[in-house]
Amino acid sequence: MKVLILGAGVAGVSAAWYLLRDGHEVSVVDRQPGPALETSYANAGLIAPGHSFAWASPKAPRTLMKSLWRDDQAFRFRLTPDPRMWAWSLRFLRECTAARARTNTLRKHALCLYSQQLFRDLIAETGIEYDGRTGGLLYLYRTPASFERGVANMRILAEDGQEQEIVDPDRIAEIDPSLAAARDRVAGGIYCPTDESGDAWLFTAGLARLCAGQGADLHYGRTVQALEADGDRIVRISTDRGDMAADIYVLAFGCYSSHQVRPLGVSLPVYPVKGYSVTVPLGAGGKAPAIGGVDEDNLVAYCPMGRRLRVTATAEFAGYSTRHRPADFRKMLQAIQDLFPEGGDFGRPEYWAGLRPMTPEGTPILGFGKHRNLCYNTGHGHMGWTMACGTAAVVADLIAGRTPDLALDGMKPR
Repeated sequence: MKVLILGAGVAGVSAAWYLLRDGHEVSVVDRQPGPALETSYANAGLIAPGHSFAWASPKAPRTLMKSLWRDDQAFRFRLTPDPRMWAWSLRFLRECTAARARTNTLRKHALCLYSQQLFRDLIAETGIEYDGRTGGLLYLYRTPASFERGVANMRILAEDGQEQEIVDPDRIAEIDPSLAAARDRVAGGIYCPTDESGDAWLFTAGLARLCAGQGADLHYGRTVQALEADGDRIVRISTDRGDMAADIYVLAFGCYSSHQVRPLGVSLPVYPVKGYSVTVPLGAGGKAPAIGGVDEDNLVAYCPMGRRLRVTATAEFAGYSTRHRPADFRKMLQAIQDLFPEGGDFGRPEYWAGLRPMTPEGTPILGFGKHRNLCYNTGHGHMGWTMACGTAAVVADLIAGRTPDLALDGMKPR
């Protein structure tokens, strides 16, 4: 069949790869001049089933409320007149019960584990270079109280098969010697030895080249203006450079997916949550992190990528703006410099902000809905790279009429 994928981020390009393997004629269209130039461009870089918690939890509403008058919250809620934001926020609040948080976390974890194995198989098959680092990730806690809470929270993933080790400051320094000088600023941590990291943009760009080599048509710099339907089928898409048609369409436009289907009478619960990242050259003298991790008390993630250090933070509910200023990065840089004072050349920062396509539950939307030839592959949230190969395989299975290996409870169009 002829399949047209809308979106060339990590989710869309991964879907193209799996669909090509099934023998389909695949095209990809994206408004950007190349692959992975929006959400996938400068994300945290962590492939982290060991951190696949649902954001909607009993403590989230209080944090969001405090952010209305405090700027030091990792979760920030900015008042906007957008009614879609308010509708999405109400759905998010409904997920903030202990029972729903547990269910959503376990669903996310199952998808992340499934996807990570497929990712490893893909890397072994293709040899894509992506500044990858295996050897695990460290989740660090600054105080005894937060450490105790973290160990309790992590138990749900341990019971679900996640390999993890509770570590004291001495063991942390043994795992990553660059943290030896920060022993007195860390109460403890959780080490997930099977988690890993790398550059999602490098991975996606490399995979896109392989897809092109396998016959995929990659249409960059082409803006999709509308999906046109006849009854329960999509018949074509209109773009600023002419119409395009296929047998099957895959919607992988991230935060902008809801815009495309709203004129078709579909209300898609995907809304942007803004994140900030800064990339600096690694510091000299072996003081840079050996592996990635998260400063849990400040919710700051860090990841060495080749000769660079990526630092990310903040979940800001503020609409579709990607504007940023140096002051937005001050607190995250202070936190990471406290742990790794010589870990990077912090005087040479590259600032970036992107939009995570979040669903209230934190799980993506996969499969066919109102239109029987429109397959959804969107709403991956803050774990798009971790989930991308898994959701791509699911999409390929559904288009082929196969039963996916992963249960899709809570992930079908809703």
